[in-house]
Amino acid sequence: MSGRATVMIAGLGNPGRKYAGTRHNIGFLVVDELARRLPRGENRRRFDSQLTETSTPGARVVLLKPETFMNLSGNAVSAAARWYRVPPERVLLVHDDMDLPFGQLRLRPGGSSGGHNGVTSVIQQLGTERIPRLRIGIGRPELGTTISYVLNRFTRDEERALPDVVANAADAALSWERDGIEVAMNLYNRRDVPPRASSPRERSTEP
Repeated sequence: MSGRATVMIAGLGNPGRKYAGTRHNIGFLVVDELARRLPRGENRRRFDSQLTETSTPGARVVLLKPETFMNLSGNAVSAAARWYRVPPERVLLVHDDMDLPFGQLRLRPGGSSGGHNGVTSVIQQLGTERIPRLRIGIGRPELGTTISYVLNRFTRDEERALPDVVANAADAALSWERDGIEVAMNLYNRRDVPPRASSPRERSTEP
């Protein structure tokens, strides 16, 4: 396995039970799905992260879930990338995006953070915007603040659709590793958008 290229797939989120299953943690859910699909690897806690070393037929794969809290995600991602000698173009960030409708996927080869604090932190620590992203739409709140919205759990309708969304995102991440960013973008950026679930009232949580 040492002779093959290494890629890193980093799901962004917040650690702890308080944040489990919230919109901001959808990147964690995708990494968990990848860990279930790929060969059982070695699980470690290093670089302020939960980390799994596994593989695909074409690459060594490092699955990463930073435990630094979202705003300091770059500390964990950059430390792991340096250790495994993974250049920024072979690091895929998987994260939530309020600018996309719920369930819609958007792969991109780089660019600005779009105001996402976790992505901003990674860009700052790696020193480049040329970091591939897999953005997963969570939609915008009709009422309330964006902070409470992203730290809230999904509605019941969204939770019913969530397994398919996470599965599609895992498919897209594997396509990125196997086929490259351009092919993956053509395949997954055109996918139909699941219907946006609405709820008269979101469950509240602390910001």
